[in-house]
Amino acid sequence: MRKPNIAILGATGVVGREITQIVDEMKIPYNEIKFLSSAKSAGTEIKFQGKKYIVEEAKPESFDGVNIVLASAGGSTSQKFAPEIVKRGGVLIDNSSAFRMEEDVPLVIANVNDEDLKKHKGIISNPNCSTSQLMLVLKPLHEKAVIKRLLVSTYQAVSGAGLAAMKELTADTKANLAGEPFENKCFKKPISFNVIPQIDVFCENGYTKEEMKVVNETKKILHLPSDLPISCTAVRVPVYKGHSEAVDIEFEKEITPDEVREILKNSFGVKVIDNPDNYEYPTTRDAAGVDPVFVGRIRKNLAFKNGISLWCVADNLRIGAALNTVRICRKVIEMDLF
Repeated sequence: MRKPNIAILGATGVVGREITQIVDEMKIPYNEIKFLSSAKSAGTEIKFQGKKYIVEEAKPESFDGVNIVLASAGGSTSQKFAPEIVKRGGVLIDNSSAFRMEEDVPLVIANVNDEDLKKHKGIISNPNCSTSQLMLVLKPLHEKAVIKRLLVSTYQAVSGAGLAAMKELTADTKANLAGEPFENKCFKKPISFNVIPQIDVFCENGYTKEEMKVVNETKKILHLPSDLPISCTAVRVPVYKGHSEAVDIEFEKEITPDEVREILKNSFGVKVIDNPDNYEYPTTRDAAGVDPVFVGRIRKNLAFKNGISLWCVADNLRIGAALNTVRICRKVIEMDLF
């Protein structure tokens, strides 16, 4: 198996640091590795596998000789450097939304639609965090019973909005408890002791961009019909890490809760915690810092024919961003696609 030269773009950010950690945890094979950031963060020291690395400012020439770039530096940065990476023969695995819905860019969840990786032309997109955990749950169920209709409500942690949002939750909570005024900047409403039914900007149809990402990305990844009905409501909650989702699925074929449990117990990347008699079901604290998508509250949906309702929780910085990015990297290496 050939070993690539790897660069991590956005290495000093929340997700970039998580990517670095997971590259180490998964023992990704490589010849050389470098860490890149904006000029503002360049010069930062990173310790990786017992060595010290100085983060370099990302420039076009930074990608000379680089085979795979793991990027989590924002859409504008990805758009800026993507042509330079591809021109130099590299493969960009991008965590931003910049290329997700472009027809010739594979949108991939590792172990869900790996075959799509073979279609890449130098750019591979990592899906939105809330989509990512959902796909590992839906794929095996879709293979069994075929999805006919899908409703998703997400309860998303503030870390999905970055480090500044996490700090705002802390500061807002302290101010609230002390009875002091606080000016929120990251969110349109105060986040402490609150639930905000808006993530990203509103579209003309009344949905937010975050909600439409779930709709459109789900169809692309699972190769669903364009007219298959999917609806999403995305909500920000005062939790630091871990996205939760209430999912209602109508299937073409009959499927029982016990069948769903059995399928998911044997599915990649999923762990079932579902014993309501003993109050056993997953919460965000179960998911923090670990890899699985946890599923519980599996039950027959009372509104849909052949319907199932379930609850799923995952660490949004791992499966929702960094973990899948690194898993894609491993697949690209294993499939010799660089």
